Amino acid sequence: MIARCIHLCCVVVCGLSMSLAVANDWPQWMGPQLNGISTESGWSKDWPTPPETAWAKQLGIGFSSVSVQDGRLYTMGHKDGDETVWCLQADSGDVIWSYRYEAALNDNLYEGGPGATPTVFAGRVYTLSVDGQLHCFDHATGDLHWRRDLKSDFGVGLHEWGFNSSPFIWQGRLYVQGGRIGCYALDDGSLIWSSPPHAAGYGAIRTMQVGERTYLVSLDCDGLRISNPDDGSTVAFAAWKSPFATNSTTPIIRGNTIFISTGYNVGAAAFTFDGTQLEEIYTTKRMRNHFNNSILFGDHLYGFDGNSNLGRVVTLTCLNFQTGEVMWKHRGLGCGSLMIADGHLLVLSEKGDLVVAAATADGFEERSRATILSGRCWTVPVLSGGHVFARNASGNLVCVRLPRG
Repeated sequence: MIARCIHLCCVVVCGLSMSLAVANDWPQWMGPQLNGISTESGWSKDWPTPPETAWAKQLGIGFSSVSVQDGRLYTMGHKDGDETVWCLQADSGDVIWSYRYEAALNDNLYEGGPGATPTVFAGRVYTLSVDGQLHCFDHATGDLHWRRDLKSDFGVGLHEWGFNSSPFIWQGRLYVQGGRIGCYALDDGSLIWSSPPHAAGYGAIRTMQVGERTYLVSLDCDGLRISNPDDGSTVAFAAWKSPFATNSTTPIIRGNTIFISTGYNVGAAAFTFDGTQLEEIYTTKRMRNHFNNSILFGDHLYGFDGNSNLGRVVTLTCLNFQTGEVMWKHRGLGCGSLMIADGHLLVLSEKGDLVVAAATADGFEERSRATILSGRCWTVPVLSGGHVFARNASGNLVCVRLPRG
């Protein structure tokens, strides 16, 4: 039984600060263009003093990143057997509404908790719990429109690392994976189709245009899969298995090229797809994304090569997208995460340092650094309205105000 708890606060939304009112929103996993890149400018890359922490809040265990839309922030956390979907005022951290429900922690070899990021679209918020509960809320009030259980819909159990595929919306339908790909109607949550079963993957679904046709692209723990969006049937497939079934990244697509990456000693690969078959361009073991995505900027990929466990060395790496050639590597940031804004890397190190560096293939060029968190930090930071939102595994979320440029 779902324990429903909506908390509404007396918030005057029109009183948001000007910076947030004109902010570049970040309404979903990897941002408005689904590429991890923000067009936001006007913030300083050089900090004579550490940037100010505007507010901080404890939201519960988890690795869900944040989505920001119209001055509101959405994310998720776990505490005492329950998950909570949070809607906060982005400039103050005040709670606008929250929705709490019973959910597994699934702390298998890590802290556990929710890992998918909320998707905000057309006045609604779509979330996926670590144990497979797919929810649709009213973005303003938190009222629940509908709920589905992926374990029941897909006929699967709780996967080793849970359900972590951030909801993806395309042409009025929602797509998510977790042992199958599922296609849901946005208005009422009805299941339109589910694909044949496969080993669960943990990244999000993407689309790819080839000629006049569009295809779904996903990485599951069997491999790279191209699917028909009409019925979920597999159009093309390339085996790509992890020795520990942890294919967790979202495919990166440019033109007819698809880039995928996996941790441990598997590495990365680029394929072309012509509408019928996948053809391998290259493979490399110099970009092994354990769970956080690389970001494609210009002709180069920026990401973390290496595993979080067993004390192995992890390096921030720049890779040529076309050839797989390594341009540079930089140690010392642990198994961190990053986004890109205004031609710069915004990196959150595994230990909580926020680092600004030039997004260039010429070498690692650090501009600024400040410690903004402690504990384990694996979740991608988000820049919106001149503020960086970042969290750690235990659920401490901070909002850091960047100096203006």
